[in-house]
Amino acid sequence: MMPDLAVVVGASGGIGRAIAERMRDQGHRVVAVSRRRPDGWPAGEWIAADILDDATLAAAAARLRETGVVTRIIVAAGMLHGSGVSPEKSMRAITLESLTTLFAVNAAGPAMVAKHLLPLTPRDRPGLFAALSARVGSIGDNRLGGWYAYRASKAALNMLIRTLAIEHRRSRPLGVCVALHPGTVETALSAPFRSGVAADRLFSPGQAAEALLAVMDGLGPDANGGFYAWDGSPIPW
Repeated sequence: MMPDLAVVVGASGGIGRAIAERMRDQGHRVVAVSRRRPDGWPAGEWIAADILDDATLAAAAARLRETGVVTRIIVAAGMLHGSGVSPEKSMRAITLESLTTLFAVNAAGPAMVAKHLLPLTPRDRPGLFAALSARVGSIGDNRLGGWYAYRASKAALNMLIRTLAIEHRRSRPLGVCVALHPGTVETALSAPFRSGVAADRLFSPGQAAEALLAVMDGLGPDANGGFYAWDGSPIPW
């Protein structure tokens, strides 16, 4: 009998690595998927793939199919800033480069992961697909403006998750597809933007991982297509 697998895509990042480690500590068989192998992570439990490279995702899916039954998929890859990309304070700062880059990484990438990996989940028992989104991607919760490309890319991700959930339910009635907000976490992604965050709302990667896993463990089929914060509370679209 093939073992159950938990797959963490983007496991070389701060939150992804922490989630992978926590699940392994809980007894899950975890496979890390990322462009580079996380430091110290066993080579036999890692698959090289790029979320923006269809061929590498197809190859990863083929390897996973031969390894076990994928019951949990967590996409922790994402981008807020980088070379030539920074959150916009006004519409004058919007650039085509930022929009296309963040839409690719934050929305298209997770959708491509779902395309290749969701078909590996079981039809007759629970399975989970969770992608890390962000509260700033909520249209209903947007009261400050700014951060155009990041907000819009995460809103696009949320719509993709919602749409995937509808199709996934048709063949896997016990399956769950959700978007999750991890809060503000002490990682390279949030480093330039943490100065005004209250101490009790700034989490270490380990704290964020534990909170998110607790939320995931509590999700039933009725949560399919939802958007949830690190404390389990629903977030408006």
